[in-house]
Amino acid sequence: MRIFANAHYPFLRWRRRAYVVSAVIILLGLGAAILNIFSPSVGSWVNYGVDFTGGTMVQVDFVDDVSAEEIRAVTPGWTSTRFGDIGASEYLVRVPVEGELGQDPGSTVRNALAQAFGEDAFRIVRTEAVGPTVGEELQGRAALAILISFVLTLIYLAFRFEWRFGLAAIVATGHDILITLGIIAALRLEVSVGTVAAILTIVGYSLNDTIVVFDRIREHLAKRRRDETFEQIIDAAINDTLPRTIMTTITALATLTPLYLFGGPAIRDFALVLILGIAIGTFSSIFVAAPALWNIEQKWPRQPKKATRSSERSRETAVV
Repeated sequence: MRIFANAHYPFLRWRRRAYVVSAVIILLGLGAAILNIFSPSVGSWVNYGVDFTGGTMVQVDFVDDVSAEEIRAVTPGWTSTRFGDIGASEYLVRVPVEGELGQDPGSTVRNALAQAFGEDAFRIVRTEAVGPTVGEELQGRAALAILISFVLTLIYLAFRFEWRFGLAAIVATGHDILITLGIIAALRLEVSVGTVAAILTIVGYSLNDTIVVFDRIREHLAKRRRDETFEQIIDAAINDTLPRTIMTTITALATLTPLYLFGGPAIRDFALVLILGIAIGTFSSIFVAAPALWNIEQKWPRQPKKATRSSERSRETAVV
């Protein structure tokens, strides 16, 4: 992109502002998660789907507009969340395991809604049922998958570059996941297996951008001038990779935006999480990953390389 060609933006000088923005967003997400815990319609820090909580989820499409409170009044143990396009009267009705009645929970939901609203007032779009043991197992596996991705990332970057780069990448990736989870909690998006897949995809995307920047930093370090500071090297590396970073993000968003707009309710949350995560990952690769590396370098600076025997001999010869 010509607008970013030969760019010389002082990104490292803006790091404190970026840290403040990130901290505010993370705190807002944390506040939303706390509110969700005490919310009767959620009851957890995020809106877990049936995949993780166990129970039955029934997607219901009402003919006329119906409020969530009217649906919850049918059975106090049920929770309902509006689903679909703005203005649509579709809801996800979730019945916990302990609240299920009969062999077919879908029929139980249908009969209860029919008594309250009438047989022709709605239609059942889909029904999903998951046992509580499977739900708890999925929660543990999802957390383990994210943890393993962190560990493998640190090991790879430690061998590919050095431990400072690995630690900075972990900080940036953790930043991306925290903000993404905070937005999920604030928007009360349903967390399903697809959401976990989206988060792991975000981890890979963010790391890819970060590694590109780190690789350029390493190249600049290899040909570093004596009067060149580490801050100048980082700014130069970010500016060099800026066109590639922006173009990659625009291409990904151009693909995901139609998927979100026209992909249907079943895939909309998945696409939205990816859109948010890619935007956040782009921000972190510029304003978090490299500045974090600079902070780590200030805390644990590199030791100067020891002089080789040949250089020592040349110095002795020059003295003689």
